Amino acid sequence: MTPRNFLVRGLLAGFLAGIFAFAVSYTVGEPQVDAAIAVEEAGTAAAPVEAAPADDGHTHSHSHDEGGTVVSRDNQSTWGLATGIFAVSTAFGGVVGLISAFAVGRLGRLRPSQSTAVIALLGFVAAWLVPFVKYPATPPAVGNEDTLADRTLYYFTIQAVSILAMIGVVLLARRLLSQIGTYRTLLVSGATFLVIVVVTGLLLPTVNEIGTFPGDTLWYFRRASLMTNLTLWAALGIILAGLIGRLYEQETARTARRDLAASL
Repeated sequence: MTPRNFLVRGLLAGFLAGIFAFAVSYTVGEPQVDAAIAVEEAGTAAAPVEAAPADDGHTHSHSHDEGGTVVSRDNQSTWGLATGIFAVSTAFGGVVGLISAFAVGRLGRLRPSQSTAVIALLGFVAAWLVPFVKYPATPPAVGNEDTLADRTLYYFTIQAVSILAMIGVVLLARRLLSQIGTYRTLLVSGATFLVIVVVTGLLLPTVNEIGTFPGDTLWYFRRASLMTNLTLWAALGIILAGLIGRLYEQETARTARRDLAASL
């Protein structure tokens, strides 16, 4: 049960979780991105400016041009999407694996597989769900480019506060567990976390740059973002907990055989 074993299994679990997340994002999320791009292009066409380049006849001509390199929409929605998701999911898996290794034996009487599942759940809440509630994902054509740096700073600020608050309440729960019991510990820890993130959310500026963007398209896009990330974290937690559970069983059996051999 070494950190290296947790790290390797975390990276593997993250990569496998990326497969499920990519499938959801491609089938549920990308159609909403295309719908948002269509809204953006319709607004551009209606504006009294120079006409946009002609479409290729079978796909949206929405692409990024950086340094003279043009990335087509087809590549963005396939290879680009897969690369981003697999990179993020694998990195998350490695981080969750290392934190799970540290948490073994430190979360009450939970077995390694159970504590790993708890770490994945807490990671989802702290690293993604809380920032999403305050600053939900927005599709193309939403948001002012001049405020992009500020909006990014706000997002990472509440994400950092949320993660630090989660670490703090877990340490608090460890101290309280033997004093007030499991139920009261969960109530106190959960309430403490909620107070910290709610106050932080109230203190941070509210971003409202939706304008005339269609509300249904925005809702479907955010719902797809939620489904994708929920799938990623759920798959990561389930797969990693299973791998760690099997590792623990193998280690337990190996220890039992070694003890039996020593007693003979």
